[in-house]
Amino acid sequence: MSTRMDVAVAKFLGGYNCAQSIVYAFSDDIRIDKNIALKISGGFGAGMGRKEEVCGAVTGGIMVIGLKYGRGEHDDRKVTDLAYAKVRELMDRFAEKHGTFICRKLLDGCELTTEEGQRQYKEKDLLHKICMPCVGTVAGLLGDILLIERTA
Repeated sequence: MSTRMDVAVAKFLGGYNCAQSIVYAFSDDIRIDKNIALKISGGFGAGMGRKEEVCGAVTGGIMVIGLKYGRGEHDDRKVTDLAYAKVRELMDRFAEKHGTFICRKLLDGCELTTEEGQRQYKEKDLLHKICMPCVGTVAGLLGDILLIERTA
């Protein structure tokens, strides 16, 4: 049986971006169609459209948290506090492990919006050395964060 981490990493290595891989792997937990999960998270890869801001795996995790715990149309504002606490936990724990949650820092300045940067990304094998581990980290942390609420 595949774990969510296995699913996320396989999706990522199959050509989907980091955010898509996370949202897809948790789509059953958040009760969202897998194709919609891929589409809604499609612009968040590589730090949001290759702008290298917050890591796409982290933003995918934030989307999962929002879809599971976020405030909907008929929810009390207190719901927001729980969602925000879980988002901070994800971001803090990710940064503890990787030193930051900012994509450009994770990639040591490799500029993904340029052809040269994309060439360096491939030559340095950053997909396997940096991004794949980040996807795995978020999937693992997110599993923990979601389980914390179920057992509390």
